[in-house]
Amino acid sequence: MDNNKISKINKIFISSLNLGQKTNLTKLNYTDKNWDSVAHMHLIAQLEKNFKIAIDPEDIVDMSSYKKALEILKRYFK
Repeated sequence: MDNNKISKINKIFISSLNLGQKTNLTKLNYTDKNWDSVAHMHLIAQLEKNFKIAIDPEDIVDMSSYKKALEILKRYFK
């Protein structure tokens, strides 16, 4: 995945989950206080809107960390 996409994903995570700009996203996972079910759906909606993709329901459930999200999203950018 290219740096432009990663940068865009980072911005979407930060804005969707109301995180600080200096948040270490690589350690971010669904158990963090800002990442609840409502924030998760907002995150998914923003990813789909900004990248013009439709994320499969299985992938939505599996997206439990930032690292996992990158792994999943790579499949949508081929």
